[in-house]
Amino acid sequence: MATPVTFTSAGSPPPSAYGSGSTPKSLQKALLSVHEPNKTGDITKPGPLMFDIEFQFNPKELSLTKNAKWGRDNQPNHPKSGPPQFKGSDPCKLSLEVFLDATAKMDDLVVKKVEQLFTCCVPTEDSRGQGKGSPPWVKFKWGEMTGFTSFVSSVSAKYTLFTPGGIPVRAVCTVALEEISGELGGQNPTSGALEMRNSHLLVAGDTLQSLAYRAYGNAELWREIARANDIDDPMRLRPGSRLLVPALEEVQRAQ
Repeated sequence: MATPVTFTSAGSPPPSAYGSGSTPKSLQKALLSVHEPNKTGDITKPGPLMFDIEFQFNPKELSLTKNAKWGRDNQPNHPKSGPPQFKGSDPCKLSLEVFLDATAKMDDLVVKKVEQLFTCCVPTEDSRGQGKGSPPWVKFKWGEMTGFTSFVSSVSAKYTLFTPGGIPVRAVCTVALEEISGELGGQNPTSGALEMRNSHLLVAGDTLQSLAYRAYGNAELWREIARANDIDDPMRLRPGSRLLVPALEEVQRAQ
């Protein structure tokens, strides 16, 4: 089921409180850090920085959603009545609003910022050259808070004020971010070489089941990761430590 969480910033007054586009010096601005996709297959680290999209005004709310998958084992005479077991989870999703205002100079700042956000919804030129067509990898940052590595799944812009010449000078954009996820990369099994083991840096909230689901699409294969790392207690994982993740082909041969 989906679990939406909304974070409200008491320290972010409405745009009108800033006057004509100015912000207090003590206020730390939020931004979207836009990167090239990682070419090594490591989904935890983005590639080189392309550019930053700095917010004029910090968002008043952040909406975070996480879907968990649970299954039940059949019990005698009571189908699907067993205790729920973790079967994996979908990528996190973050939704936020970006307020843009150019009434101080009445220029094309709003148009350029919206175009910059739309750029995040198309493949990077570098990935197109490789024939992959991957979107930029994005991180939401605000002061000491850094969000998960993600991509922009959608951007909608609503223009609310125009110059007499028809240039938009105020807009509200809704940006949806989705966590980067997928199978961990491995060496091509047709090469005849041993499959390459990947590594994963543990962060808060990681479990062996979630790592197995991300690597193999099957959370029940968590024991293979535990065996590869000599883990006796799967409930005691230390954030900051690194685990080896065997390739799927290696796991399949071991079964």
